[in-house]
Amino acid sequence: NHHQTYVNGLNSALDTIAEAESKGDFTKAASMAPLLNFHGGGHLNHSLFWENLAAASREGGGEPDGALKVIDSDFGSFDNFRKQTNTALAGIQGSGWAWLVKDKTSGTLGLVTRANQDPVTGPYAPLMGIDAWEHAYYL
Repeated sequence: NHHQTYVNGLNSALDTIAEAESKGDFTKAASMAPLLNFHGGGHLNHSLFWENLAAASREGGGEPDGALKVIDSDFGSFDNFRKQTNTALAGIQGSGWAWLVKDKTSGTLGLVTRANQDPVTGPYAPLMGIDAWEHAYYL
């Protein structure tokens, strides 16, 4: 399974780090940082992605209501949100993700993109992710 590949890669990188640190090989441990970012980010991104999915019978789809109505005020309308999301996705060079985020400082919603499996970090809390890797849209 696709998501499991990220979990396996993350576990392998963590094992390599533990083994390298036990031998005092901190250069080897540090060299695992890109794999931690890629596989750890892939695991996190997909975990959040699966949480976003819901069938219409479970209140999925459609226009936002309740707490999500803030999309209308922060983006002007749901249609504007959709257009800005499509523009953000179209701007991704290669593979990556577009995220609806909440700015932890201002409390407003926004859109950010991340390349490859880079996770959302910094002042943003990810709320909804759209996978823009080829496997997500190729038929």
